[in-house]
Amino acid sequence: MTPRPLDVICLGRAAVDLYGQQVGGRLEDMQGFAKSLGGSSGNLAAGLARLGIRSSMLTRVGDEAMGRFVREALAAEGVDVSHVVTDPHRLTGLVILGIAGPDSFPHIFFRENCADLALDATDFDAGYIRSATALAVTGTHLSTAGSRAAVHAAVDLARAHGTRVVLDIDYRPVLWGLATPGEGASRFVASAPVTAELQRLLPHCDLVVGTEEELRIAGGADSTAAAIARVQALTPGTIVVKHGPAGCTVHPAGGGEPVTVPGFPVTVLNTLGAGDAFLAGFLSGWLKDAPPEHCARIGNACGALVVSRHGCTPAMPSAAELGEYLARPATMTRPDLDTQLSHLHLATTTRRPRPHLYILAFDHRRQLEQLAARHGAPLSRLPRFKQLVATAFERVAGGHAQRERLGVIVDERYGHAVLPGLTNAGYWIGRAIEVPGSWPVEFEGREYPGVPLQAWPARQVIKCLVLCHPDDPPAGRLEQEARVVQLHLDATALERELLLEVVVRRTLPVDDGTVARLLQRFYNLGVRPAWWKLEPQSHASWTNISRVIGKEDPHCNGILLLGLDAPEDQLRVAFAAAAPHPLCRGFAVGRSIFGSAARGWLEGSMSEDAVIQDVADRYQRLIGLWQAVRPG
Repeated sequence: MTPRPLDVICLGRAAVDLYGQQVGGRLEDMQGFAKSLGGSSGNLAAGLARLGIRSSMLTRVGDEAMGRFVREALAAEGVDVSHVVTDPHRLTGLVILGIAGPDSFPHIFFRENCADLALDATDFDAGYIRSATALAVTGTHLSTAGSRAAVHAAVDLARAHGTRVVLDIDYRPVLWGLATPGEGASRFVASAPVTAELQRLLPHCDLVVGTEEELRIAGGADSTAAAIARVQALTPGTIVVKHGPAGCTVHPAGGGEPVTVPGFPVTVLNTLGAGDAFLAGFLSGWLKDAPPEHCARIGNACGALVVSRHGCTPAMPSAAELGEYLARPATMTRPDLDTQLSHLHLATTTRRPRPHLYILAFDHRRQLEQLAARHGAPLSRLPRFKQLVATAFERVAGGHAQRERLGVIVDERYGHAVLPGLTNAGYWIGRAIEVPGSWPVEFEGREYPGVPLQAWPARQVIKCLVLCHPDDPPAGRLEQEARVVQLHLDATALERELLLEVVVRRTLPVDDGTVARLLQRFYNLGVRPAWWKLEPQSHASWTNISRVIGKEDPHCNGILLLGLDAPEDQLRVAFAAAAPHPLCRGFAVGRSIFGSAARGWLEGSMSEDAVIQDVADRYQRLIGLWQAVRPG
């Protein structure tokens, strides 16, 4: 049989979750909320994609910022969004959630006439449904006449074209109008109309998944056993009953002995999203016709990882992380505290690696201040110069065929006027945090960066330059390392990428092992940045560096070369030495590109147009130099 382009189409809720950041408090007392992709089907689509399953989202979103966020978040996870329809008349669904205590997870649904419930049969066709191995629908979309008609139309097409049908019962009484808006956490209210709608769909399902309460509403019975018997009489498919921490029971299609698979004994932080994670894991095996024990174990493991964390979609595990977890002893009760698992989670779900990056770095503050003083120019001219450099960058980017390879590093001190525009334009963007020239390193604004970083756009990569040598005197070295460790912890907590720029202090001897020793030292301290920015090295040094990174962090995004105001001929040689080493992904060069223009403009011998053209030309030539040694 010819493989289909998609594994699973997820039809249903795709929304925005606003999670209260203060754990252990009421929603009334929350001071801040974290925004993430949500909705049961949105969570499922993202969870499947993280496990390497080709998922597609079938839903509607509003024609507003939250709708665009949902679409972009799904796409960033690798989900096909070709059938995420923009509804011009309705808002994207929204949920406010919190963790008030060990067994209290309040949430409020804002879904009155929301976009995803307006899904219509005209939003898809037979070709789309036929392109997937399975169609996963949720019970919630049976709650209104319009969305119910869309579900049945999709299921009819699936049955006609050999696409398997999965029903996640997903019962939320409030979404059926059976509980008040303030009772969003309610999970069961008996209702004959809800039971009737679910039972109308059951005969067409190949897999039915739900909690014991959800099976009771589907079966229309007071006891779980009686409900399961009734569902079995109505569906030819497999039935999976989720038991929370106790695991799950799989009732095979066509009868047969049920299989109960125990869960993983983890400490629960948050149960929200765990069912979606379970289904993603279960489907990753079921789609390959794996034995029920295997499917259930994978589902239980995914659910266990999610309940130990904050959030729904953000907590979904990647395939690499899941493999690591399953290889560990089953007695691990706090996977959220395991350093390796936590690193794997962030490295494989939040990092944005690029095979090539051509970065124009103009975060320079001290060098420009010194240059301005030398030419008698006021510091107030420096923000304007950075605007000129940004204009030159955009001139090159606008004509570049692979725009995603281009980016900048900027500072707040003199680059504040250009930061928002460059960030919102979607370029790769780094933002400097260190006080220039400081040793031990200091941070702009305050000693420790955690609170200020929360105000930075999430898209911005944190760039920190550290001047160091592995044999630096202990007092200064230990103080600097403590600050870098704290910065790394803050970046990790906020799920931000960190670029650590290492420039070796020449106060002590340097050889082909010096930088590798420095990196090993940082790794020993638990600092695993997404990016390294390093000086040009010899072939032997690059080999040593690559060996350390490969051993300590195989998921590192890579290395960018810095320029140190070197002329183009020297950079050509440096690029050639770096090119054979796959971890070297490009460059982040500044003064070699803008230095001449800065001198000319500050002394008054270059016009603004000349500055823009000179910087653009030098930047473009440097891109050409890298592409010449690293084609493709």
